[in-house]
Amino acid sequence: MQQSEKRDLSRRIWLVSVPIIIQNLISAAVNSADVVMTGFIGQSALSALSLASQYPWIVAMYFLGISSGVVMMGSQYWGRENLAAIDHVQGIAYRYALPVGLLLLFSCSCCPELMMRVYTGDPELIGLGVRYLRMMGPCFLFWSISVIYLAGLKSMERVRVSTVSEIIAMAVNVFLNACFIFGLCGLPKLGLAGIGLATSISRLVQMLICIGVSICSRNLKMKPGMVFRFDRLLAADYRRIALPAVLNEVGWGLGFSMYSSIFGHLGSDVVAANSILTVVRNLACSGCWAMGVASGIIVGRYLGAGRIEDGKYASARMFRMALLSGFAGALLILILSPFVIRAARISDVSRDYLRFMLYVNCVYVIGSAVNATMISGILRSGGDAIWGLKCDLIVMWLYAVPLGALAAFVFKWPVKVVYLLISTDEFIKWPFVFRRYYSYRWANDITRDFRPETTHENPTCLPEGEKEV
Repeated sequence: MQQSEKRDLSRRIWLVSVPIIIQNLISAAVNSADVVMTGFIGQSALSALSLASQYPWIVAMYFLGISSGVVMMGSQYWGRENLAAIDHVQGIAYRYALPVGLLLLFSCSCCPELMMRVYTGDPELIGLGVRYLRMMGPCFLFWSISVIYLAGLKSMERVRVSTVSEIIAMAVNVFLNACFIFGLCGLPKLGLAGIGLATSISRLVQMLICIGVSICSRNLKMKPGMVFRFDRLLAADYRRIALPAVLNEVGWGLGFSMYSSIFGHLGSDVVAANSILTVVRNLACSGCWAMGVASGIIVGRYLGAGRIEDGKYASARMFRMALLSGFAGALLILILSPFVIRAARISDVSRDYLRFMLYVNCVYVIGSAVNATMISGILRSGGDAIWGLKCDLIVMWLYAVPLGALAAFVFKWPVKVVYLLISTDEFIKWPFVFRRYYSYRWANDITRDFRPETTHENPTCLPEGEKEV
């Protein structure tokens, strides 16, 4: 790679990663506001929200896996300037996303109490969580539509559209949360039900923004007919590349959900502390996760263009930046910890748990930063999603979850010891992750010479002036 291309790479990294960092920060800030405002309802409401929100968390992991398939394949076809293939890949992804959105809509409407009993047997927490889940149902359908379209835009490095839509949706969410919790603007006080309703409305707004962008876009349209298109080879490629990512993200999300289940059976003090800790950790990991997404887009583009060595060079740059983002996240937790501990509206026992969890996460985010970029970004960019699936699920389900369950329920060890043991999962992966990375088996061009049957609707070449974002 020539010196001028290295400078262009640095520019491209910032153009792609900074909007994603901003989007993640805003999302984390909104979650912080939700927790703060929920704290005014009471600690029971905070605990119930923490448990009920495990379902949006698991669905988010599923959608992340489905959309990462779009980003993985789309970024490589973007390197080949083949927009028709990206359009078809989106249609394939919708066939996996929409049924899940409909299933969650049905489940939240018909059996929210059963959903809550998975995480707790406390009648008070179940009753509060049911109110939240009933209002959350439509959110999942709206979300399933927007997340795939935004993934297609990200694969073409149009990350600013995703960022702007997220900013608007989150602003709507915060405003409506405040209205429904405190009864502002003449609206009724709905408690947790209001939080669920606000989330559904904000996702509706985001979906409408995506529809508007699609109408104005020249090269990536959101058309109902795309769901019914079928290309056998692309569909096979998507299953081979994306489904391991889906299983990876869902398995990882379920593992974290199991952590919450373990804490949920240890008492509401632990749940309350963990709910606040999750918000702070997500804020600190905003840059780490952004580097993971950006690395998949940037490295994938080089690989799809057949520039394998340049892809390797770009991956090394992304790894160094991910490591720096991990240390920055650790520093952020250290800075925020005293303020968070003092401001938390929780019991003294919960506050003691929270203090310990925050300090543990000063180290944890560094491990998370490296693995997010390596497994979810660099390795997947060349189609090496199956290896990441094996690594994540083996460590989580054969090490961390059993270890936490044994420590909590068999050996009856203190809560802090249980949390510390669970938090070692990211570092257990490091030796295997680095060995896989330096083997360079992941550095592959996964594209094919795709041409649709009708090219007047889906041009395979970019219009003039559309090659750069």
